[in-house]
Amino acid sequence: MVKTAKFNIGQVVKHRFFPFRGVIFDVDPEFDNTDEWYDAIPAEIRPHKDQPFYHLFAENDQSEYIAYVSEQNLLPDESGKPCRHEAVKNLFERDEAGVYHSRGKSSH
Repeated sequence: MVKTAKFNIGQVVKHRFFPFRGVIFDVDPEFDNTDEWYDAIPAEIRPHKDQPFYHLFAENDQSEYIAYVSEQNLLPDESGKPCRHEAVKNLFERDEAGVYHSRGKSSH
């Protein structure tokens, strides 16, 4: 069964449980990371593998980094605040409405 991703490239999202947010830059139709990474997630919040997973240019109060997050653990970020992650500035431009658009051609 093919699943349609709920979120889009360039969309700003936040994590459902942890205090970070980010801009989506890629989507996997289902889990595509290592078993070691997956097993490190606490069992009580470990997501199902058969759903879209998103690559984010993520940020929290302390740092910027890359995150890999399941669809079930993401919510739209409606704060309207720009993201400060340096890669966002390099790959996206932000319009007046606060939406990020790819600076180049996208394969998505």
